[in-house]
Amino acid sequence: EEQSSYQKIEVYETETFGTLMTLDGLVMVTDRDNFVYHEMMTHPALFTHPAPKRVLIIGGGDCGTLREVLKHKSVELAEQVELDERVTRVSEKFFPELCESNHDPRARLHFTDGIKWVADAKPESYDVIIIDSTDPVGPAAGLFSESFYKNCFRALRAQGIVVGQSESPLFHADLIRSVQKSLKSAGFGEVATLFFPQCTYPSGWWSATMAAKKITLKDFRASDAAAKTFSTRYYNRDIHGAALVSPEFLR
Repeated sequence: EEQSSYQKIEVYETETFGTLMTLDGLVMVTDRDNFVYHEMMTHPALFTHPAPKRVLIIGGGDCGTLREVLKHKSVELAEQVELDERVTRVSEKFFPELCESNHDPRARLHFTDGIKWVADAKPESYDVIIIDSTDPVGPAAGLFSESFYKNCFRALRAQGIVVGQSESPLFHADLIRSVQKSLKSAGFGEVATLFFPQCTYPSGWWSATMAAKKITLKDFRASDAAAKTFSTRYYNRDIHGAALVSPEFLR
């Protein structure tokens, strides 16, 4: 365990979930189930954009999302902006398989404030922005604000997509509704939430909310997803379609 400038980082060896990392006492990543989260944070958005070339990841310190992004051959640049460098360095030591793409020539790792990074970004800099953040408290709270989403809108190209983790549907339905509303208020033409299991997160059920400037989120590149040239353990074309279906209480 160690105390970084931002949070307490602890790593445990567990019987059921393998290596497990917590930040300030909250489970962030485990060997056993991280693939579901990382794949669902990445592939739905990248298979919805017609040709994603420039991708920005805000947060994502364990680098699993970066690894999934770089599986897409169309991606020419993947920039990751993580506030706490220690999270990445600890992940490199204890979760090396998640960090195997960190030295890919298309990858750029920056350790600074993601909110400021997006605010300072030139207009139409990115095709996809992935907000792989911690819970909406402390430094991460601003990643759920309308002002941040407006900056994302400005930083995205015409067919751009943003996707961000949006907590548990069971425990945080109001937050999901708030995120959807804020994204629309920020100018995004269409918003959709993806639902997927995540057994080591509160309630075991998680979500990610996508927004597009002008493309239709349900019309993803299904044939490309079905014929993907890389391996996944959870994501596939049918999972993608099913994940877009909302439970009755969130319709």
